[in-house]
Amino acid sequence: MKGLRLAREYYLSCGREMLETHFPEYRDRIACGLAGEGSECLGYDDAISPDHDFGAGFCMWLTDGDFSAIGEELRAAYAELPLFFGSYAKRDPLSFGEWRLSALRTSDFYRKFTGLSRAPETPEEWRGIPEHFLSAAVSGEVFTDALGEFSAIRKKLLDFYPEDIRLKKIAARTAAAAQSGQYNFPRCMRRGEKAAAFLALAEFVRAVCSAAYLLNRKYMPYYKWARRGLKDMELLPELYGLVEKLAEPENHAARQCVIEEICHLLLSALKSQGLASGDGAFLLDHCGEIMSRIKDGRIRAMHIMAE
Repeated sequence: MKGLRLAREYYLSCGREMLETHFPEYRDRIACGLAGEGSECLGYDDAISPDHDFGAGFCMWLTDGDFSAIGEELRAAYAELPLFFGSYAKRDPLSFGEWRLSALRTSDFYRKFTGLSRAPETPEEWRGIPEHFLSAAVSGEVFTDALGEFSAIRKKLLDFYPEDIRLKKIAARTAAAAQSGQYNFPRCMRRGEKAAAFLALAEFVRAVCSAAYLLNRKYMPYYKWARRGLKDMELLPELYGLVEKLAEPENHAARQCVIEEICHLLLSALKSQGLASGDGAFLLDHCGEIMSRIKDGRIRAMHIMAE
């Protein structure tokens, strides 16, 4: 059973009754669901995932005031829920000394991933949050949230970056893809610097994956899931297979052909969103046009590689 489904069924079968029986005056003030870190929150868990930190469990998100009133009591009630749900053991709510399940403050949950108890508001706040943290903050599923506090912040994050920030990031990732894949990778190979070429190739993959997420208005998750998420993209799903080709033990010329194919697809996607208009094959030549579409003068004046 997939982790999100397991969490939902555990909540519906055990958690909901616990809230209705022991906390009836708060049941419509507590948001329940599963979100945060873990492959199950992304829907990417598989047969290997149960080897650690996997099982039945869910989150309960409370306002600061409600947590002060019943937080510890609620955690104690959660601890009394069944230790097994079918063939699945109940997950330990603590991981590395911090609470990831059971009762949590809404403010603490978002502060963990964004550094803020609310949604970011300024360009500086948005730029200061790593993309994989934003991905974790909006992952998973909210099963119930009558009060709406938790979901209101989640919606603001799901609405994605302000457009100027998105454009700046796209320009930076497009430039990084050109620099690492189209320029540095072949030069390193010609010099026989295979380790440097490997690092350039890794940087190219990271850059094009991030660009694809940005063009699809989604946050790129933790690096080991970045390629997996490409499979379900509306724009540039072809990258899922092409990125895998770059990991195969092929010769230098074959890899360079795949790099150029990826860059051609990325350029087509930029054009589809009106961010590029020329036909030159070198991606760096199009970054100035992307930058020119940024309205905020301070952001537009930043170094093209700055994120």
